[in-house]
Amino acid sequence: MRIVDLFSGAGGLTFGFYYKLLEGAFIKNNDNEFVFANEVDCHAAEAFRMNFPDINMICEDVKTLDEARILGLVGNLPVDIIIGGPPCQSFSTIGKRRYDDKAKLYIEYMRLLRIIRPKMFLFENVKGMLSMHEQIPVLDNDGNEQYDEEGKIITRPGRLILDVIKDQFNTLDENRQLGYTLVGESILDAVDYGVPQHRERVFLVGARNDLLDRIHWTYPRATHGEELERYITLQEAISDFPSLSEGEKKSEYLQPPRNQYQKLMRAGSNVLSQHYCGIHNEKIRRVIEAVPQGKGRNYINELVERGDLPAFCKLTSGYKNTYGRLVEDRPSTTITNNMCTPSALRCIHYREHRTLSPREGARIQSFPDWFVFCGARVNVTSQIGNAVPPLLALQIARQIESIIDNLNEQEEINDAE
Repeated sequence: MRIVDLFSGAGGLTFGFYYKLLEGAFIKNNDNEFVFANEVDCHAAEAFRMNFPDINMICEDVKTLDEARILGLVGNLPVDIIIGGPPCQSFSTIGKRRYDDKAKLYIEYMRLLRIIRPKMFLFENVKGMLSMHEQIPVLDNDGNEQYDEEGKIITRPGRLILDVIKDQFNTLDENRQLGYTLVGESILDAVDYGVPQHRERVFLVGARNDLLDRIHWTYPRATHGEELERYITLQEAISDFPSLSEGEKKSEYLQPPRNQYQKLMRAGSNVLSQHYCGIHNEKIRRVIEAVPQGKGRNYINELVERGDLPAFCKLTSGYKNTYGRLVEDRPSTTITNNMCTPSALRCIHYREHRTLSPREGARIQSFPDWFVFCGARVNVTSQIGNAVPPLLALQIARQIESIIDNLNEQEEINDAE
């Protein structure tokens, strides 16, 4: 299967198509060929190259890739699928939502679809994309745009972004034969596929219109949950890591893996990397020490009101789940790019008085311990927190591969006749 990989990040979604899981280990999938990958962030692109050295990673703004260059990269052989999803921060329901240039990068995705004409596409994003509206400029009676006091264009909500995307997919070609139709539109939770974390993401699957009658898409069945394998808990995911104190870094495993998940994550890794903890000020230190599992900002403020904590510990910003301690006997809540910041949702270690280390965050995302992340801490946590969990990507990739294989086999039969 020939693949073009857009908005690749460090390669979470890539991982599912690059590897396969065989006898408890990740094995390179030699049946798949990556034509090229694209990522604008230099640190993420560096990590991608280190983890997937045989894939042609183009580190630049996707807007700079013109048609002639794209066709030169693709060559004479057809591309089977384009995978990827534009940056998700603009669509996220966590924090301020913005219909900005990043939110409009789906237009570039569709531009490459029109040029490359793959058989299928896989488009991934946060579930907030389903409720995001396009913003239409408000015009005066003469048809001129209106501006507010800060000089920004005044807009009004338009159609749902998803409806706009559907229409544009279908009309990429004037006669619609080479347009695309969504054959799958669903929210998947990574915890249902063996990832020790609740993480909901939208996966849109599209097929070229001339192939619709031959593509019968179904999403992969859950592997974990009720009447299946039980969910993997946070403790089961990261309890083999050595303990950390503030400002400490450790690079050696001090005990063997305790379960199958830990064995899978540690296979091929002899050195522990990026397992470190920052230093907090006195206020944050007192807050972390006081908050129990499953509690967060509101609990701390109740302690302050009762006089059990000094007044300077009162928390005045953040959502109710901020400054929250994770629960050891459940899957983790969603890991974000602020996993090392107590004010960013629930990211305090379930027992130790500290936030998660980057490597613990990567393990919760189901990245194996040998997977490399590059840059300063803020770059590393962004690469981890913005990624598709590899174990979820593996399940989706196998489902797509079976459909593409059937299509290609049928084409070979038709050519032979």
